[in-house]
Amino acid sequence: MSAGAGPWLVGDIGGTNARFALVDGPDGAPARAESLPTREHAGLAEAAAAYLAEFAPDVRPSAACLAVAGPVAGGTYHLTNAGWPKGTPEAVRAHLGLPHLEIINDFEALALALPRLGADDLVPIGDVAAAEDAPLAVLGPGTGLGVAGLVPTPSGWVPLPGEGGQVDLPAATGRELEVARLLRAERGVANAEYLLSGGGLTRIHRYLAEIDGEPAEERTAEEITERRDDPRCHETLLMFCALLGSLAGNVALTLGARGGVYLGGGILPRIADVLRDSTFRDRFEGKPPVEDYLRGIPTALIVHPGPALAGATMRLAQSPPTRETA
Repeated sequence: MSAGAGPWLVGDIGGTNARFALVDGPDGAPARAESLPTREHAGLAEAAAAYLAEFAPDVRPSAACLAVAGPVAGGTYHLTNAGWPKGTPEAVRAHLGLPHLEIINDFEALALALPRLGADDLVPIGDVAAAEDAPLAVLGPGTGLGVAGLVPTPSGWVPLPGEGGQVDLPAATGRELEVARLLRAERGVANAEYLLSGGGLTRIHRYLAEIDGEPAEERTAEEITERRDDPRCHETLLMFCALLGSLAGNVALTLGARGGVYLGGGILPRIADVLRDSTFRDRFEGKPPVEDYLRGIPTALIVHPGPALAGATMRLAQSPPTRETA
């Protein structure tokens, strides 16, 4: 079935918050947007049903697209940081009584939103013009670390979802290598998501104290982002941005993202000033012998309040009339 004319239910569901809204159709803006605590609900269907019951009891959506922070493959989805069991789109669709439902990865939705973002939705990191009709990439730290691409084709933009947050940590300096060593000792692996996320900020802060032989005062991600005057919190943020720059450069090279690399997630807008003044861009470009290639790729921070909701709307707008229900 097609998505129909609307109204549509769209969602952006992460390990911390489940955000929902209604849109009238392909060109509609999100309305009745609300955020529910993810862990207060037993699963995706229950969270969506709670939103509809409380905030839209008078609406029966004709379709829904829900973007989830985790893999969607083989007829199942799994929110890796939510504590929910694996599920199937068909079970969610039946629970909600919807004619049409799609479940996609949250960074696939974020990638789909990129062509819709305007100048007011972005904060450039560096001064570089994007190549036209070239692949795009998006990555960002939140509860986890998401990565996706977007490729232009003759029939429109095609998203490339994946689990790029699970790649090896691109540590380079002596301090970063020591942090990676401690991470590997604690977790068994040193992947990027374990440091480039909200929980990762806490780990970096604790590891730096251990390296310096000082007591580790446990700090939350929120405390670290707010305490810029504290030397260890400041170093934590700078290392976070540097590692993110290296990872972003790796993503740009892998996808050939000459159209730009965009930064999303819930953490970076709170530290936009630190990000701009950090070595993010130097680390992004600093990959001999391809520095010139990377210098020609723009990077920007997404400051749009709900880009994944816009991407979920785009996905429904692309649903052809003959498409079967997910």
